[in-house]
Amino acid sequence: MAEGDALSTHIFGVQLGGYLVESIQEISGMTVEEEVVEVRQVTAEGKQIIRKQPGARQAGEVTITRGLDKSSEFTTWIKETLNNGAVDTARQNLTIEIKDSTGETVRRIQLMQGWASKWEGPSLKAGESSAATETVTITFEEIVVE
Repeated sequence: MAEGDALSTHIFGVQLGGYLVESIQEISGMTVEEEVVEVRQVTAEGKQIIRKQPGARQAGEVTITRGLDKSSEFTTWIKETLNNGAVDTARQNLTIEIKDSTGETVRRIQLMQGWASKWEGPSLKAGESSAATETVTITFEEIVVE
């Protein structure tokens, strides 16, 4: 890969704990936020000073869209929280690997202590010729970009 070439967004993989998640179509919403603390003060001369500084880091969410298939590991993990309410046992680290054109991992993003907080099934319509997909929102506590 030549210097200055951007990575392609279509070459990536996802691991859940030690399992490879199959059939991922899209990952969206990868953001990290910190609260902004605004401090207002007045000098001895009465001039207002406004200072902004980082506050507490907020937990994040990411949305994964994938085709409905026979892959069982990811589905079983989703059921742990959404069907069984077992958030503590379902918490897993997710690793998203962005790869170059040769398949080598160039960037690794780890979502720590993630669990499925929302599931959306496919839209079903008679006469429609499109793939059935599911969308899963994963809430995580920390993000580590390597």
